[in-house]
Amino acid sequence: MRSAARRLSAACAAGALAVTLAACAESEREPDAGQGGAGASGGTMVFGAPGAPEMFDPIFATDGETFRPSRQMYDTLITYELGTSELTPALATEWTPNEDGTEWTFTLREGVQFHDGTEFNAEAVCFNFDRWHNLPSAAAQSQATYYTDTFEGYANNLAGGGDPVYNSCEAPNPTTAIIKLNRAKGAFPAAFGLTSLSISSPTALQQYNADQIEQSGEAFTYSPYATEHPTGTGPFKFESFDRAANTVTLVRNDDYWGEPAKIDRLIFRVIPDENARRQELAAGTIDGYDLPNPADWQALRDEGHNVLIREPFNILYLGMNQADNPALQDVRVRQALAHALDRESMVRNQLPEGAVVATQFVPEAVDGYNPDLQPIPYDPERARALLAEAGQENLTLDFYYPTEVTRPYMPNPTNIFTAMAENLRQVGITVNPVAQPWNGGYIDSTTVNGVHDLHLLGWTGDYNDAGNFVGTFFGRTKPEFGFTNQALFDELTAADATVDAEAHAAAYEQANASIMEYLPAVPLSSSPPALVVREGVEGLIPSPLTDERFRTVTVD
Repeated sequence: MRSAARRLSAACAAGALAVTLAACAESEREPDAGQGGAGASGGTMVFGAPGAPEMFDPIFATDGETFRPSRQMYDTLITYELGTSELTPALATEWTPNEDGTEWTFTLREGVQFHDGTEFNAEAVCFNFDRWHNLPSAAAQSQATYYTDTFEGYANNLAGGGDPVYNSCEAPNPTTAIIKLNRAKGAFPAAFGLTSLSISSPTALQQYNADQIEQSGEAFTYSPYATEHPTGTGPFKFESFDRAANTVTLVRNDDYWGEPAKIDRLIFRVIPDENARRQELAAGTIDGYDLPNPADWQALRDEGHNVLIREPFNILYLGMNQADNPALQDVRVRQALAHALDRESMVRNQLPEGAVVATQFVPEAVDGYNPDLQPIPYDPERARALLAEAGQENLTLDFYYPTEVTRPYMPNPTNIFTAMAENLRQVGITVNPVAQPWNGGYIDSTTVNGVHDLHLLGWTGDYNDAGNFVGTFFGRTKPEFGFTNQALFDELTAADATVDAEAHAAAYEQANASIMEYLPAVPLSSSPPALVVREGVEGLIPSPLTDERFRTVTVD
């Protein structure tokens, strides 16, 4: 069943691009009705996070644990309605495309200040967009992953990249910013809500050398802006990141342009082990945590806690690196791996109720999902036959998997790896397990350096567009997959540039079929991750995008 959610621009415009959002959404955000208790305010919320943030400059963020605190401190031009993927005003109250989708005019909210007291206006918007486009080093460009995927290049592509989508930004007056593109992109306007495209204080960016990124081997060192002085317009302000105690502390921004946060302080306490997070909740030392083990959901409810289940909006996949092992360049080998995996058993035994076997690299709720695609059947005999046809009966593969992490699409990586590896062994493949910690090892090995044969990874959608999934995965040559298929790249580029909503979705449906025929990886599952909060915590709204905002939370 298709999701009822549609890109708001399509619903409003009814096929005419040059229509402002004001016809469909209020220009001013109304206070959130029904969030928290009447008159409740103050106090501290301590939330157990599965991992530590890398830093706090959103343009360089790549993972959910870095985005989590950033979402509380920053605003984007457009955001997503709490609990949904629908678009709603944020720093911009209206946005209007020109006829061919190459120019977006934003009407900006007045009276907004950054946390350092400087004024938010159109010049600040242009400063941020121009900053991203002109990142001055290969190290900086290599870390701005979301910008690269969205805008496809820089003024000077020092870290590689194609022809940039971004052209320029104009500020004809303080409340009007005009973003000009070199070509249309169907992902807009939804992509303007990416947390990576949050608006920072130009004064703070310059004062604290925001673009100063150093690379030593595979490690990156970030600027004082990113580590100590993040400065946005959001409902919370940065106070500290105690790396010894593994806690991030934010305080309420009493000058927030919208309804101020209800709590005084928000503390993210990093607790990598899920069992430890549960024990801390039981002890009352935290008020809630992310990604409870699905096997514990009912027990948590029985203990009086509130389990908040997100709608499935993610994909878990088995990645295959064609560059590192030439055997994987043979589509018959990739098909053999797909037939060898008992994904139904994995979904049944490893994932929460509501998880499904994936038929493609887009979850069903996303526009562009192809309903005609069927799951690749579990067929060990077919897998063995394909390996024999390819002359790979004695195939050996280095299978990387992460440790010390829980992800929304992958609640227990070790258990999932164990099941997948046993499936492969049963069809005659020798599996060399390579376990690495998520930060400082696994992600760099698989997505930056491409030293693996196989790996487990996934994606939670940032907005409702198929390109955010398949374009991110397969839109260009990447170390993670190690293939070049220009026809597929061109097909994804064409789909991305299709502005009409129905044609855009149809183009991605066809692209999804092409991807499954080429099979650069194996889609495994989509699943509904959860959060849990203790009794007495109200107002935390689960988001399918894992885009939870804590300004609505109250604590007793």
